Formats: sequence, structure tokens, C-alpha cells
Amino acid sequence: MKWRTTLPQCCFLLVTCALTALEAVPIDIDKTKVKTAQPVDSAKLEPPDTGLYYDEYLKQVIDVLETDSHFREKLQKADIEEIKSGRLSKELDLVSHHVRTKLDELKRQEVARLRMLIKAKLDSFQDTGIDHHALLKQFDHLNHLNPDKFESTDLDMLIKAATSDLEHYDKAQHEEFKKYEMMKEHERREYLKTLSEEKRKEEESKFAEMKKKHENHPKVNHPGSKDQLKEVWEEADGLDPNDFDPKTFFKLHDVNSDGFLDEQELEALFTKELEKVYDPKNEEDDMVEMEEERLRMREHVMNEVDTNKDRLVTLEEFLKATEKKEFLEPDSWETLDQQQFFTEEELKEYENLISVQESKLKEKADELQKQKEELQRQHDQLEAQKLEYHQVVQQMEQKKLQQISPSVPGGESKI
Repeated sequence: MKWRTTLPQCCFLLVTCALTALEAVPIDIDKTKVKTAQPVDSAKLEPPDTGLYYDEYLKQVIDVLETDSHFREKLQKADIEEIKSGRLSKELDLVSHHVRTKLDELKRQEVARLRMLIKAKLDSFQDTGIDHHALLKQFDHLNHLNPDKFESTDLDMLIKAATSDLEHYDKAQHEEFKKYEMMKEHERREYLKTLSEEKRKEEESKFAEMKKKHENHPKVNHPGSKDQLKEVWEEADGLDPNDFDPKTFFKLHDVNSDGFLDEQELEALFTKELEKVYDPKNEEDDMVEMEEERLRMREHVMNEVDTNKDRLVTLEEFLKATEKKEFLEPDSWETLDQQQFFTEEELKEYENLISVQESKLKEKADELQKQKEELQRQHDQLEAQKLEYHQVVQQMEQKKLQQISPSVPGGESKI
């Protein structure tokens, strides 16, 4: 089994994304050719951005480790706990000198990048005399005590940091979406305050009409249910719904043929359902909300199907899920338009936070304006001094000329 297949199975972390390099599910695959279809060449696929601030460093470390046959072999035999516990990281001591040298260089580059970010941040606050080396402690994906060498500790820290960050990534996405919705409502209410009574009523009526229009959409199938998958089978893959077969469906949508359905491959299955609710051409449909809906669908299916919680769905897990009652008789799926994102209390608290932030920004802007005025004053003063100096030089030149004696016969001057 290849490294790019084994690592997603073992890692349970963001490394999965970096190595599987998935694409959207094609909608024109001929089901009859599934058995003879060629696997996608993962080398030609660009790994997706993981969303972590050390994404590039993570991918580069993986690429370098992939070149060492000994480490690749050990990884193939490792299980999730062995990787997460750090035992696999000890194998780094046995990789070739060439690989270690490359890893050392990658770490030095990453430390230099982090130091540059720290310096830029501190400079923006005009702080001086700060120990940048000490501030590297805030980054937990590498060992800051040895900035020049990539050791087993670094690999262990990188794996654990990525695992932890991934586990909290979806939660952070939900929080960002909630803030987005609160800001949207805040701006709407602030805009209404600027309107006359008549215009305000017109705007409120338009808002209610658009909301009603958005909610008027076809029924959305429960994500991961038989009805939902059969709809993909029929409409996206162009196959006879009477011939629906879960095993074939799995192979058909395992785009890179690595034996798993990962989060991106699962999300691609929900496109047809999302198109029932969201259309980028419609003013009433918010594409940010569509991506939040996609995330909710994926989380739901993962919670139901991914029994070992490795963020990957195996064929065995998928087939077991199709035997459950929920697969055949699912509950109705509540879309975002049927839910409340925040309470009035939360919105008020958020608006207070915005007000505080705006006050701080205004103070900073006033301070910068004063600095600008002071710099302009100093500039004008320097210009005045420059002009005064120039006038003095001219006066001195004129005095020199006045000291020259009158011309004598022969056209020569005598000083």
C-alpha cells in the first residue's frame, strides 16, 4: 500500500488532507466502468489548504519524509494510537542523513518565518527590546529550544498540534459563521436606523419577502440516507435508481481510489441537496450559509458512520451504516433557514464588543492622525531650515563677488 493511502488511515489528522489531495466528485462517470476505472494519480493533484497557519510547513515535512523508504514502511504498519502517542516519531532517528538535512533546513525556514511574523506584529505596536526567541514558545508545532535541528520531538509536536487543531477546526468554523450572521444582522439594523419611517417599512417588507422566498425550496433529503444517496446515484451519476448498490456507490465516489471516503469526498455528495436551497444567482441565497450547511451535513454523516473516529469512512463502515434503520427511514433534515443562529442577548453582547473595538480603532486613528500632523510639522520646519540655509549660502556667495577688485587693462581681474 502506498504512503498516500496508508497515512490517511493511520493519522486521523490534517495530514490526511495534505496527502490524499482530493477533488470534487465527477458528475459524468459511467457506472458500468467502475471496475476498470483507473485510479486518480495523486501526484497530479494539488493538496488542499488545511486552514492551519503552519499548513505549508506541514506539507513540506510530509513530502520529505515520504522520500525515506524506512519511515514509509514503519508508517504503513503503524496504527492511530502509535502515531498519536509519539512512538512513531522515534523512528525519525533512523532516517537517512539526506532526509534529516532537508528537515533541518525546513525547520530553520519555519523558525525564521515565525520570527518575522512576531517582529511584524510587535513593530505594529511599536514595541522594542522584546526577546523574539522567547515568544516562539507560543507556537506548539515545533521545538523552539533547538531552532536549527529537526528532531523526533519536532515530528511528535507537529502531529499532536495538527491533531488537536483539526479536532477544534470545525467548532471554530461554526463560531466564525455565527459571528458572520450577527454582523449581517447588526449592519441591517444599523442601516434601517438611517431610513425614514416609510423607507424602513419598505425595507422590512422586502427583507421578509426575500426570507420567505429562500425558505420556499424542495424537500432536502437527510444527509447520508438512502434517499439522498440514490438521488446522487440517479441525478449526478446518471444511473438507474433501481440498480442502486452501496458497495458500487462507495467505489464510484472514492475519487482517488484509496479505499476511503474522507471529508471532502463526503461533502461533494451533498452538492445536489444544497442546490435545492442555494443558487448564487438569487439575491436571497447566501453562499456563506451554503458552506455552513455543507459542513453540518458532513459532520452529521461522520458522526453516524465513522465509528472509529479517524475522520475517514471505510467501505466496511459505509456498508454497516446502510443496514441501520436511520438509513432507510431517516428523520427530516432541518436546514439553516429553520434554525436560529443566535439569541438577542448574544447579538447585544456582540454589538457591545463591536462598539468597544470601534472605540479602540478610533483612538488608534486619532493617535495616528496626531503623529501624522507632528511629522508634517517637523517636515515643514526642516523645509524652512533648508530654505534659510540656502538663503545664507546665497548671501555668502554675493559677499564673495563684492570682494573681487575692478578689472584692469588687458581684461584681467585682480583680487
